Amino acid sequence: MENLSLQELPPPGGPDNVYPPPAPQGVPQLPPQMFTTAAQLLDLTDTNLVLQDTIERIFVNDLYADIPRGIFLVRGENVLMLGEIDLDKDDYIPEPFRKASAEEVHSLSVARKAERKKGEKAKEKRLGDLGFEVEHTGEVLY
Repeated sequence: MENLSLQELPPPGGPDNVYPPPAPQGVPQLPPQMFTTAAQLLDLTDTNLVLQDTIERIFVNDLYADIPRGIFLVRGENVLMLGEIDLDKDDYIPEPFRKASAEEVHSLSVARKAERKKGEKAKEKRLGDLGFEVEHTGEVLY
């Protein structure tokens, strides 16, 4: 995007290279190049993020584990909002949770997902018996 000021005139290019009439001195006018479309604004925000020293915190039941993940590359089209974390609040863990090993929390997480999947299958079967057609639940089917 060009750096334009209020005093600069737009480059010639209209019919017969005629500039718009100058505005009165008291009212500053923006050049037409300063205005943009929503699509151009979206292109400006489509920037990839590189996160270093990342840590994934997993909560299962009353346990949690911090798993160091290292460097993450996040495509800009997947970013909705970016903010800064208050490190004092991030270090505070609510009362019922206690820290556990990553392996223990991971095994509990896998068991919980399998249990949830089993419940979903039972629910789909009941709905199918009632005549409802249930689509896939987001899992990869190939």
